[in-house]
Amino acid sequence: MQITKYTFPIHGDDRGQLVAIEELRDIPFSIRRVYYMYSTVQGVTRGYHAHKSLEQILICVHGSCKIRLDDGMEKEEVLLDKPYEGLYVSNVVWREMFDFSPDAVLMVLASELYDEADYIRNYDQFLEFIHKEQIYTSGQT
Repeated sequence: MQITKYTFPIHGDDRGQLVAIEELRDIPFSIRRVYYMYSTVQGVTRGYHAHKSLEQILICVHGSCKIRLDDGMEKEEVLLDKPYEGLYVSNVVWREMFDFSPDAVLMVLASELYDEADYIRNYDQFLEFIHKEQIYTSGQT
């Protein structure tokens, strides 16, 4: 599984730091939705889903958290702890966010508007979906 982390340019001076993110310039898609998580209860894991087509950039703008990624063949864990780094998560990748620091704020930039039909919320259905996609792309029936 290819893990892609983006390091965004930091603009700062003696007044503080600023990070600006531009769609299709700093990230590989147009931003259709932005949301963030905060005050996540200690020990809670979020996510437990994949998307059929949506792409995301996850940025822990404050504090830290870990992301567990699973493409059906490999599993990886990634630490997000820098407000100028973003983790790209493509479609058809199972994701779980966990180990949030008490002060964590996890912001998500999404390529699409919210659409419940795009979610795969059951892990077995996720594996089934991947298997069907692999058959389709390999030309087998």
